[in-house]
Amino acid sequence: MPASSAPRTLLLCSCFLTLLFHSTAASPRGLRFSAEDIDAAALPASNRASTSRSSSKAKSTFFEVSRPIHPPRGSRGPCSTLLLSHSFASTFNKPPITAAYSPPACLPAAGAGDVSFAVLEWTAECHGVQYGRTYGVWLGGVELLRGSTAEPRPGGVTWSVHKDVTKYSSLLSAGNSTLTVYLGNLIDDNYNGVYDANLTLHLYFRGSAAAAAAAADRSPSTAAQAPADLILPVSRSLPVDDGLWFVVQNTTDIESAPVAVPANAYRAVLEVCVSSHGFDEAWYMNTPAENGPFREVTVLLDGDVVGAVWPFPVIYTDGINPLIWRPITGIGSFNMPTYDIELTPFLGKLLDGKAHEVGFAVTNAQRFWYVNANLHLWLDPKSSVTTGGLVSYDAPKLAGSIVGHSKDGFDGEYRASASRNISATGWVMSSTHGYVTTSFTQRLVFANTNVVSHKGDAQDINQTIDARTEVAGAYYAQRVHQSFPLYIFQGADGSGSNQRLTRRVEIGFVETREGPAKTSTLRNMQKAEAELVMRADKEAGASWRMHQVYSYGASNGACYVRNVTSVGYDVLFDHYDASCGGASRR
Repeated sequence: MPASSAPRTLLLCSCFLTLLFHSTAASPRGLRFSAEDIDAAALPASNRASTSRSSSKAKSTFFEVSRPIHPPRGSRGPCSTLLLSHSFASTFNKPPITAAYSPPACLPAAGAGDVSFAVLEWTAECHGVQYGRTYGVWLGGVELLRGSTAEPRPGGVTWSVHKDVTKYSSLLSAGNSTLTVYLGNLIDDNYNGVYDANLTLHLYFRGSAAAAAAAADRSPSTAAQAPADLILPVSRSLPVDDGLWFVVQNTTDIESAPVAVPANAYRAVLEVCVSSHGFDEAWYMNTPAENGPFREVTVLLDGDVVGAVWPFPVIYTDGINPLIWRPITGIGSFNMPTYDIELTPFLGKLLDGKAHEVGFAVTNAQRFWYVNANLHLWLDPKSSVTTGGLVSYDAPKLAGSIVGHSKDGFDGEYRASASRNISATGWVMSSTHGYVTTSFTQRLVFANTNVVSHKGDAQDINQTIDARTEVAGAYYAQRVHQSFPLYIFQGADGSGSNQRLTRRVEIGFVETREGPAKTSTLRNMQKAEAELVMRADKEAGASWRMHQVYSYGASNGACYVRNVTSVGYDVLFDHYDASCGGASRR
């Protein structure tokens, strides 16, 4: 489109299904360096000439800051089982790796009800040159873990994830199943890095006193807050040449799977797993010409919207500038967050003995998104049949707008906003719990400002997502407030083949959870910047730093604070405190 001689303003108020903004404003994200180029630029000039892929430099450890997880006091264990050990080489667009799964011998002996704590440990390393890749782990089609790999240095890189998977206890003990792991890696003349990964399950069990207390406490409220009795996959089935996630290609694409719920279910929660890729990997930076920066994953039950996910903007290990995430990686990059949608109000529909379609769509999507879900179900042991009904349901269309102002079709300011309210109330009648009414509400607000300058070569982005979810019922109630602030700046100084490329990122995951037994608050904030110097179109030098503060506190006395700063590959200081009474130092 030719540049306009006068400013133009466009206002669109719609469901964001189509953004008819014909701007030619370009995204400056096209500049992408290989891991080898980035690492070479980060070396002192005296060392660059001697650096090669066969570098003998020590292997680096990259890490995501998170709260340490521990079993409850008095627990027995661990009982550890290696589930899988595999080298992921040329695995892109090929069938995932599978392994037969049987519950570890210690699990049937103790019983699923005696599992006090379960941890899935992923450890991996890579040598050579490689981009960051996405990996996923499923058991019986139920997703247990999704993350992004670390990008290797010449001397190699290692990282690990320890994820609390206690809520999948019934699945872990259910019997023989199939473990599926996908990591789509590509090997060619330029990229030779192979990811060597191990997957281990650690189980802990209640001590005798705790087990006796749990057996004695069979109250409805305790049962409703315990791990689900059954977990059903809402995902693709083997065989596939990919992961088991659905691939949502565009804004009109709806992916779904049939689900049949047991007749004695009294509670249902859908855990949604989401990640963005391809043209939408950095959706939060998109201009109107790229469908804008707003994305929403809608959850559909037989075609009706029953919930929405406004995802946390996970920045992968090769995002913005890969140096930023070395050695401290982005929030959620190694262990991506999941999102719960309470489906209990809709059990009246699901309990009819028929299969129902659970589907997913992504508003404004470009190619492509990975989406699937796990349906957690609580079953009444005293009922062969439960009944239910929908009392009220309200899901108005998404409200949103985009305002754009540009003088030349490149530079300008673009503002996007959106809001969504969803509510539903339903009842379930069961022998154990009687007549129970459950309400589910979501209130979501989004705002994004994107200032594009220097003929599209610079962006200054401010974005906020505010999500409030409430579940109210006789035996289970919780209020969750999540806020995801994001600031990104990227630009360049200089001209022609000699430039200084600057990247700044400030991102946060802030969450408050209020329940009848516990209230907790998490504030996880990162602030980072990187500069890459280009001379004669070659990477001549680089510098970067990261500061992160992770703070968690709960009404039951649990507490953890960590304050860590890195400059380059060096961690300058790392203070942590698990008692919140005085800092410790690593």
